[in-house]
Amino acid sequence: MDEVDVLVVGAGPAGSTVAYELARRGHSVRLIEEHGRVGWPVQCAGLVSSRVIDLAGSDRRVRTRVHGATVFGPGGSQVQFKAPEPRAFVIDRAGLDVDLADRAARAGAVIETGVTYEGRGTADGDREVALLRGPDRTDRTVAARLIVGADGVTSAVARAYRLRRPVEILPAFEAEFPESPGDPDQVEVDLGRQVAPGLFGWWIPDGSGGGRIGVAADADGVPARRYFERLLDRRAARTGRPARNPTAYLVSGIPIGTLPKCAGRRVLLVGDAAAQVKPLSGGGIFTGMRCAMIAAEVADQGLRANDLSAEVLAEYDRRWRSELGPEFSRALYLRRVFRRLTDPELESLVQALASAELTGTIVAFGDIDFPTHLARQLLRESPSLLRLVPKALGAWFAADPASMPDLEPGPRRK
Repeated sequence: MDEVDVLVVGAGPAGSTVAYELARRGHSVRLIEEHGRVGWPVQCAGLVSSRVIDLAGSDRRVRTRVHGATVFGPGGSQVQFKAPEPRAFVIDRAGLDVDLADRAARAGAVIETGVTYEGRGTADGDREVALLRGPDRTDRTVAARLIVGADGVTSAVARAYRLRRPVEILPAFEAEFPESPGDPDQVEVDLGRQVAPGLFGWWIPDGSGGGRIGVAADADGVPARRYFERLLDRRAARTGRPARNPTAYLVSGIPIGTLPKCAGRRVLLVGDAAAQVKPLSGGGIFTGMRCAMIAAEVADQGLRANDLSAEVLAEYDRRWRSELGPEFSRALYLRRVFRRLTDPELESLVQALASAELTGTIVAFGDIDFPTHLARQLLRESPSLLRLVPKALGAWFAADPASMPDLEPGPRRK
C-alpha cells in the first residue's frame, strides 16, 4: 500500500492550490483527478477577478478583460455601467486548471488522472486509508496522514467523512458559441423567472468574437436547459441574431450555503466540496483558492507537529470563516431576499439602479468577490431600493450578520 503525507482528491483550482502549497513546504503529496484530463470537462464560466490572477501567479490564461456589465430586467429595462479599468477577466478555465496542476507537480506533487476516490478504508495507525479506483477499473489503497476533499459539489470525501452537504444545489447549463453578438468589453446579466428564477442568466465575451451563454436557476423541476433555451430566445429577440453552432456545453451544480464543518480528524474540505461559493453569483474560484491556501497553512502546522486531530484542524474552519464568513452570511441573506422578488419587483429594481447617481456608485464600489459591499452602499443611498426589499432593513447597517432577520433557508436537497 502506498503511503503519502497528503492525498488531495480533485485537481481543480482549490485542490491544485492545496497540493502546491503543501508540496513546496516539503510534504509528500498525491493529487488525484477523476477525469482523464485535468481541466476537462470545463466546470464554470471562467469570469474572475484580479485576485485569481494574483493567486495563480500568471495572467497567461486571460482571454479578455471586461470593464463593465449590462443588467436586463424581465420587462426590458436595463442598467449599464463601465469602469475605466478592468473589473473582471475572462479566462481559459481549462488552461488555468492545467497551469495550477503543473505548478503543483513542479513543486513535487504526484498527479494521477482517471483515478476516483471510492471511500474510506479502515485507518492504519496514524494514517487514513483511501480506497481508489484507477482508469483500468482496478482497485487499490493509499494511506495518507491527511485527506483533502476538493472533489466538487458531489464530494465523495464529504460523504465518506459524514460532513453535511450544502442546503441548496443550483442546476446550471452553459454553452460556448464561436460567434455571438454583444459588447466585447462587457458581460450581460438577465433577470427574471422565465429565464433564471433564483439567480440569473449570463453572456460573457470570449475575446475572439464568440461568447459563453448560460443560466443557473432554482431546482424547481424545470430543467436548466429549458431556461437556457429561453435565454437564447430572449437574446435573439434583443440582438436580432440568434446564437448558433455551439462548440461546447457545460452542465453543473452550484452549491449555495455553508457547511457546519469543513474539517475533521485527518480530513479537510475545500472549494465546492466545502460549499465555499459566493451565494450571489455562484462563483467559487477565488474563494476556493483562498480557502485552499488557509487549509494548507493549517495542515502544514499539523503535519509538522504530527497532530491532525479534529481540534487542531478546526483552526482551518475558524480562519476561513473569519475572513470570508461575514460576506458569505450577508450574501446568502441577500440572495434569499432577492429570490423572493417578483418579476415586476425585479423590473423596478433595475429601473432604480439605472439612475445616474447609482450607476456611479456601482462603478465606485463594485467588486465581484465581495458584492455585498456594493449592496450595502446602494441601500444606503437609495430609499427606493429599501422599499423594494423591506425585509433587509437593518440587516445591511448591522455589523454582525447574526442580527439579520430570519428567513426560511430555501429548498433543501433531499
